[in-house]
Amino acid sequence: MIKKDKWMSIGEIVAPQGLKGEIRIKPSSEFPERFTKPGKRWIQKTNELPTEINLKKGKLIPGKSIYVLSIEEVANRSSAEKIVGWKLVIPIDNRPKLSQDEYHYFDLIGLEARKGTKKTLIGYVTDLIKGGNDLLEIELLEGKKVLVPFVKEIIPEIEIKEKWLLINPPPGLLEL
Repeated sequence: MIKKDKWMSIGEIVAPQGLKGEIRIKPSSEFPERFTKPGKRWIQKTNELPTEINLKKGKLIPGKSIYVLSIEEVANRSSAEKIVGWKLVIPIDNRPKLSQDEYHYFDLIGLEARKGTKKTLIGYVTDLIKGGNDLLEIELLEGKKVLVPFVKEIIPEIEIKEKWLLINPPPGLLEL
């Protein structure tokens, strides 16, 4: 049986591309072969079970962090427009092994954010923003969201199995 919570998003369908049913994907994975190597994939509409698709081909748009994919099940622009906003997903157990101090995006979301020597709960990780420097979006207990640089000096400890991370923010960072 397929369960909704056994999948992780590797990208989002953000727009159709042209008239022949190609789609644009904003990736949330650093493994390009997931978007370029032909084969079985899955797409998922929010709160629904994934649908299997067949990736025919994919390519990175030069100078952008967007892939253009051609899939068998989508043959025209109208069909492509219907799946905008859907996620490209893979089974959670299909994740590549990472080295120490590397983390899957999916594992960081929802972690408790703790601070200080007593490891006091201050909020929860709600997103990872990719860029020149990765940023963790943390929703503080009072409801405010802050961006915290995802670097060892500020996030010195991450306990995935225990579902928390420690923040050692410089003065003023959490007040921004």
